Amino acid sequence: MDFLAPHASRVLSLLRVIAGLMFVQHGTQKIFGFPQAANGLFELMSQMGVGGVLELVGGMLIVVGLFTRPVAFVLSGMMAVAYFQFHAGSSLYPLVNGGELAALYCFVFLYLSFAGPGAWALDTMPKGRRRRSR
Repeated sequence: MDFLAPHASRVLSLLRVIAGLMFVQHGTQKIFGFPQAANGLFELMSQMGVGGVLELVGGMLIVVGLFTRPVAFVLSGMMAVAYFQFHAGSSLYPLVNGGELAALYCFVFLYLSFAGPGAWALDTMPKGRRRRSR
């Protein structure tokens, strides 16, 4: 399967973009009630409010590939907390406790914090090119 190796960085970028776009939806749900209203009202200074902001802003940074490693690390930790706080107590099995998505995001973001953003990201643009595009 050596013929796939040259494409690894681009596929990593696709994983980052798709995971980021899906994660952003959780933030828009909590903050804007879109595409479906979240449970309860949005309060910025609450755990759900802070989580919504991290999901929205962090997800967008992941999508464009800016500050990918530190943002992914923070989001991975947030998802680990979400899993253990809201899911793990009801069952050992993520399928039963409803925590599969939190666990999966946790490990996807942990992977991105180590692997980086991939080929298509603002983080990997040459610095001179970033300045010219402004």
